[in-house]
Amino acid sequence: MNALILSTRKLAEALRGLEFLPPVAQVYRPLDYAWQPHQLYLQRFGNGLKRVLFLGMNPGPFGMAQSGVPFGEIAAVRDWMGIQAAVAKPPSEHPKRPIDGFACQRSEVSGQRLWGLFAARYPKAEDFFAGHFVQNYCPLVWMSASGANLTPDKLAAADMQPVELACLTHLTEVIELLRPSYLIGVGGFAEARLRLAAAACGSAALIGRVLHPSPASPAANRGWAGAATRQLQALGVWPD
Repeated sequence: MNALILSTRKLAEALRGLEFLPPVAQVYRPLDYAWQPHQLYLQRFGNGLKRVLFLGMNPGPFGMAQSGVPFGEIAAVRDWMGIQAAVAKPPSEHPKRPIDGFACQRSEVSGQRLWGLFAARYPKAEDFFAGHFVQNYCPLVWMSASGANLTPDKLAAADMQPVELACLTHLTEVIELLRPSYLIGVGGFAEARLRLAAAACGSAALIGRVLHPSPASPAANRGWAGAATRQLQALGVWPD
């Protein structure tokens, strides 16, 4: 079993028993109920050193929450990565946020954009993952009573302290294992966490960010792939 899998299991265990105050009404833990495809992702693409580590924030309701893979838009995971495995149900399921696994008919726009850019540049997933890796900072999905997605900044600071400790510890271990030359946050939140983790482990990697591909971002909706490519070229991650 590779070290990345062991570190990820430790993260899942550290987060498993945590409880959260309102506005959180429900928590999904994809590393538990969607562990099979996530483990395949780590086994197939998480070995060896990586030149670039991309970091997202936490799972989207139609991405990693369904497929177990970061930014895990179903078609990209199944057809480009070649990963498909059984996904169970969370212990408590919100009626507006059913977990259908690879049968999910909704598309995660952020994942569609992110993996779509990578697949356009690297038609074979193995070529992309030879030098790149993508993960989320935190593997938890938080929902309000209405089923609305809650991002970490919407949670009580006291509730987030143990989450931050576990996730930062894991991210530091990932950087030590993969030893990337570039740490790229997908959005500002992820970039800030990369800076903390890099300082904690003494990484000398160049740290930067790309625009988050969320459809909630007007800038992303004006041509995310082109904007992200220009940012990566400016950072030296990808050649012109």
